[in-house]
Amino acid sequence: MVKIIPFKGITYNNKKIKDLDDVMSPPYDIISEKMQEELYKNHPNNFVRLILGKQFKTDSKMDNRYTRANKNYQKWLDDLILICSEKPALYPYKINYQLNGQKKEMNGFFTLLKLDKDYKLVRAHEKTLSKPKADRLNLMNACHSNLEPIQLLYMDKKNKIQKMFQDSINNAPLIDVKGYDQFNHAIWKITDEKIISETQQFLDDEILFIADGHHRYQTAINYAEEQMKKTNDSSETASFNYRMVILVNIYDEGLAILPTHRLINLPNIKEEELFKSIEPYFTIEKNTIDQSKATSSLVKEIKNKITNEEKHKFALFFKENNYILTLKDEEIMNKLASDRSETWRNLDVSILHKIIIEKGLGITQETIEDHVKYTRDDEEAITYVQEGKFDCSILMNATKIDELKTIADGGEHMPQKSTYFLPKMLSGLVMYNMDKQ
Repeated sequence: MVKIIPFKGITYNNKKIKDLDDVMSPPYDIISEKMQEELYKNHPNNFVRLILGKQFKTDSKMDNRYTRANKNYQKWLDDLILICSEKPALYPYKINYQLNGQKKEMNGFFTLLKLDKDYKLVRAHEKTLSKPKADRLNLMNACHSNLEPIQLLYMDKKNKIQKMFQDSINNAPLIDVKGYDQFNHAIWKITDEKIISETQQFLDDEILFIADGHHRYQTAINYAEEQMKKTNDSSETASFNYRMVILVNIYDEGLAILPTHRLINLPNIKEEELFKSIEPYFTIEKNTIDQSKATSSLVKEIKNKITNEEKHKFALFFKENNYILTLKDEEIMNKLASDRSETWRNLDVSILHKIIIEKGLGITQETIEDHVKYTRDDEEAITYVQEGKFDCSILMNATKIDELKTIADGGEHMPQKSTYFLPKMLSGLVMYNMDKQ
């Protein structure tokens, strides 16, 4: 049974902060060094100081980004920069944004979700990596809080939950800000016990799918197991057995998935050797576009060439040349991944990793963290290679929501960074402090 409960959310105090826009932050995992610097300059209480503080050469076990995060966190609570709700609540969340010139609106809500350590009711579709889990565990140990939410999807064809919330979100929002993405983010607060109870009952028999936050979800499980041993508290209601999440209806029309492109760091890569190893599987077309064009024009041209609903197509971008790869036959994947389901074998991201990254580039699961990085920004996938930051990049098409659901339902995992949901949740709207429940 899926169990959700309301919680006493920690929020910024708008009586202390003149403009709440200035203290909000992107999620930690999409903050670049440049963006981190900008966020630091935006405001002394910007949320980045908690979720992704700066690192220094003088850092030690007693003074590092995690200890400084906790020091800032406790000070902001003491100074009432951050305030705690007096009553447990659910927090409806609305994001208004534009995608490709179209206006969109996504609805969800913040709640606490009881951890499902066996992933029976909470389905994951991606594997996790060790370094991000260690990083988030260090932060959770320092602050005893969920500073950022995990995004999960539930199924509600008739949109019953949002209809129950409707009267509450007709009132003025608790927080209404413009994020780094120029999207409008607003949250409300529901303490009505009847609405909360009906929401809990609706979700009782649901299966949830992790959309964004696989590392944070597994980190929450690891943290709970550590705390259980440390405190000798095995009660099901212990605060560490719950995780702050945002639940979004999988049928919400404002939900979109974008591709995550691969950036390859492999200095000894030779184009001829790569093509020799993947030519049996792909038709390789040298792309004759003019690389002196503006990056936006290059991106548009490349994406037009790989966009295809029926064929599996990728763009391989080098500093001097770029190529369009088209899979010759899906049957190839039956031999290379016979232990996987048909849906998994036919995913673009599976084909990319199994053939191009593993067979072509010789990058294994054990070495992938050293050689493969990720970007959701189309232009970055090109400029980073042009600037020499990476040796090549692979541009791909997005995974579909139906594919995600089928993979998760079957208990399988896609390769890392297979999905990039839009809109991204803004960080700093509400927090869950385990010591204040």
